Amino acid sequence: MEIQHIPVLLNEALTYLDCRENGIYVDATLGHGNHALALLNRFPKIKLLLGIDQDSAAIARTKKKLRSYGDKTALYHGNFSQLETILAQAGISQIDGILFDLGVSTAQLMDSARGFSFNAEGPLDMRMDTNTPTTAKDLISTLDEKALAAVIRDYGEERWAKRIAARIKQVLHQSGDIDTTRQLADIVSSAIPGKFRSQKIHPATKTFQALRIVVNDELTAVTRGLNAALNRMTPGGRLCVISFHSLEDRIVKNRFREWAAGCICPKTVPVCTCKNTPRVKLITRKPVCASAAEIQANPRARSAKLRVAERI
Repeated sequence: MEIQHIPVLLNEALTYLDCRENGIYVDATLGHGNHALALLNRFPKIKLLLGIDQDSAAIARTKKKLRSYGDKTALYHGNFSQLETILAQAGISQIDGILFDLGVSTAQLMDSARGFSFNAEGPLDMRMDTNTPTTAKDLISTLDEKALAAVIRDYGEERWAKRIAARIKQVLHQSGDIDTTRQLADIVSSAIPGKFRSQKIHPATKTFQALRIVVNDELTAVTRGLNAALNRMTPGGRLCVISFHSLEDRIVKNRFREWAAGCICPKTVPVCTCKNTPRVKLITRKPVCASAAEIQANPRARSAKLRVAERI
């Protein structure tokens, strides 16, 4: 059954990407292929859309969706952190724009066998690329209590990280295994005092986010992907990034600001000696967020932020 997925900030992303005739563009996170399809529909005169996803199911799904565009598309299984290698494989030296839509896809969340959601019983997996070796179950089993608490605190921004890690380790010591998403969700919930449990989000939300980020090394991938995209971008080409949580957005914001500033000399140095020049122009000084109407139609859009930079 085809899962209905509503792409977030679709019109805004395509407007800012502003594709040129005969240009080469990259959808670095294909997902359901809806951004890619809309891009090809709006800009039919581009030369090529290169799509990347680390989930082989997403590649297969998008191939069907884009089949009418034939040789205007080239889809690759991989992580966008491998952008340089993928472009080399495709025989492409430069690109004219790129779109990143970060985070987990609707299909991954709704497939209980993937283990991303605490709303359905499934194996404690959380791998976006099922060829990678480490699952969320492996992570909570192998990390000691202090390291596990650090993961939950640093990547989930969870104030109860120590209590949660201690409870997880207590259950592992008593029973030997935590195998499923609901098991873990119940354990996390039991570690948070009732009066401090949010009424808006599930108590396990931040812990699941933290484990998913570490299992998939998501933040490192964002940094590497952005660096590779800038290195391959033609002047006037744009980097458009949609993020859904503060850790990702902070990386994008800081990277864009660093590239736009140019000079990296300490503030105490009166005259620039580094000779660095700006590499991008900030197109969005503040992030573009979804409208009230979009959030009402698609609640997932409430946390989305779009940032755009243009290669100088």
